Amino acid sequence: MKAIFTLALMVIATGASAAETRPVVVELFTSQGCSSCPPADALLGELAKRPDVVALGYHITYWDGASWRDPLSRQESTERQRAYDGHLTGGQVYTPQMVIDGSGDFVGTDRPRITRALAQARAGVAVALSVAKPDISIDLGGQTGAAPCEVLLVAFARSAVSSIGRGENAGRTIEEFNIVRELRVLGRWDGRPQQFRARVDSLPGDATDVAVLVQRLGQAPIIGAASARLR
Repeated sequence: MKAIFTLALMVIATGASAAETRPVVVELFTSQGCSSCPPADALLGELAKRPDVVALGYHITYWDGASWRDPLSRQESTERQRAYDGHLTGGQVYTPQMVIDGSGDFVGTDRPRITRALAQARAGVAVALSVAKPDISIDLGGQTGAAPCEVLLVAFARSAVSSIGRGENAGRTIEEFNIVRELRVLGRWDGRPQQFRARVDSLPGDATDVAVLVQRLGQAPIIGAASARLR
């Protein structure tokens, strides 16, 4: 019995040592056609300066219309938001929406609630991300008992300034931050140490940075993340 108890303690200790402090992932779903979105864009810009945050701005398409089409919008961003809202909001889709770590839903301008959520302690899988042209290298540590995850590569542009000609924000000049230009699935991770690679020249030309997200299958909680500059 004593030997079994000792072994159990060793397993617990091994699992604990594999858990790493990690940055929190903040995903903002936004649009240039939405008059409520510029303050949320500005808040994302503030969060992007924090070393403990991976901030990503997804421009959705359902605000695009005859009055104004957001040139930064992508159908993939809309699909990602809808997948989240299928289990976070019961299917209610809105802007500006912030999703924190793939598991918390917030109005993108609700600074007090977002600040409290960001203050929570987080542990996850160790992610080492490096850029040495022509390659992007990702190394994931091991974690005992980890649920299967997707490993996602996100290419984004650090900032953009747009003059809005029509629509709800007509006449405004808006600065936006960490704008997602591509989201790519690199593969799956099952808890064992693993490496992934991608080529810098395979990414959109306007991307300035990359992030890696380790997310449980079904677009469930994010348990690992890292970011790095391309240039």
